[in-house]
Amino acid sequence: EVQLVESGGGLVQPGGSLRLSCAASDQSDVVSWVRQAPGKGLEWVSSIVEGDSTRTSYKQSVKDRFTFSRDRASNILFLQMNDLRPEDTAMYYCAKECTYNSDYTLSCRYRGQGTQVTVSS
Repeated sequence: EVQLVESGGGLVQPGGSLRLSCAASDQSDVVSWVRQAPGKGLEWVSSIVEGDSTRTSYKQSVKDRFTFSRDRASNILFLQMNDLRPEDTAMYYCAKECTYNSDYTLSCRYRGQGTQVTVSS
């Protein structure tokens, strides 16, 4: 059973920073961060892919502000979020096996319980 446990969310002012953590029960090659704002569907934020080299990818609106990293020894994944904006407010989930459905909605087979990020002055 895959287990993912997120932490690190909170209330922060615009322009502030947070670092989210995800403790994963296994060493999957592909892990993603996704988020869900109130009244909206699941939205992909970033993925890390482990292979011969580690590759990361980001949603355009968070690129250059968010950094996804992994500590292989502890198997904890981090999402460093800088210059946070009110539109980043959402429940953030660490997730695996995410795919887009035929209606373009995002589904993930495995997700943690989430950690709330609120950006507000």
